[in-house]
Amino acid sequence: MNASPFELALHNVIVTGGASGIGLSIVKLFSGQGAQVDVFDLRKPTSEEQVSWGIDPQLVHFHEVDITNQHEVKEKVAAVASSSGIGILINNAGIAHIGNVGNTSEEDFTRLFNVNVKGAYNCMHACIPYMEEKGEGIIVNMASIAATLGISDRFAYSMSKGAILSMTLSVARDYINKGIRSNCISPARVHTPFVDGFLNKNYPGKQEEMFKKLSASQPIGRMGQPDEVAALAFFLCTKQASFITGCDYPLDGGFIKLNN
Repeated sequence: MNASPFELALHNVIVTGGASGIGLSIVKLFSGQGAQVDVFDLRKPTSEEQVSWGIDPQLVHFHEVDITNQHEVKEKVAAVASSSGIGILINNAGIAHIGNVGNTSEEDFTRLFNVNVKGAYNCMHACIPYMEEKGEGIIVNMASIAATLGISDRFAYSMSKGAILSMTLSVARDYINKGIRSNCISPARVHTPFVDGFLNKNYPGKQEEMFKKLSASQPIGRMGQPDEVAALAFFLCTKQASFITGCDYPLDGGFIKLNN
C-alpha cells in the first residue's frame, strides 16, 4: 500500500468546538496523523468519553474555554503556545439560529455574533502573533453556504457566516507575506448530533420523514458527514496545500451550483 500523499505542514493544532460533531471528527483525524491537538470547548469531555472516541490523551488535550471571552482565550492560547506551540488554528465552534430579520430578537442576534463572529476573531487575534513570530501558520475557518446564498429563516446565522468568509479573506490578504495561510470551508447540511436534536425537538414522531426531506434538499441526495468536512480541513493544512490561501471551499453536495 502506498503512503498517503498528504502530510501535515505543521503539527500543533487548536480546534474550537472540538468535543462534538464536525469538530470532534477534525480532532480525531488530525491526532490520528500525529498532530498535537488542543481543543477549546465549553465542555470538557470525561475520560470515559475520550476513551470511547479513541482519543489519545498524549496527543489531545481538552480545555474548557469560553471563546466569547477574549481575556480567557488569550490566557489559554498563551499557555498552549508555551507548552506545545501554535501552528494551526481551526475555528469550528458555532451555534445556529432559525428566524428572519423581523422575528430575530436583539438577544439572539448578539448571541450569534458573540459566538460565531467574535469567538473566531478572539482566537485569530490571540493566535496570529505567535504564528507571525514563527513565520508560519495556517487558519481554517468554518463558514457555511449561508455565507453566499440566501437561505430562508437564517438571518442571524447568515450574518455570522458571511462575517467568517470576509474575515478569512481579510486575514489571508494581511498576512500573506508573513507565512500565514487563511481559508474557509462552507458546508451545506451535515449530519451531526445538532441535526438529530433539532429534529427531535421540532418534529417529534416525524424525525425520519423530516430527515429524508432535509437530505433530499441537496442535489446529491444526502447530508454531508463530519468526516468529509474533517478531510477537507486536513488537506488545507498539508504541505501539498501550501499554494492555497484566501479561498472558500463549498462542501455542499451541489447545493450552490445545482439547486436551481
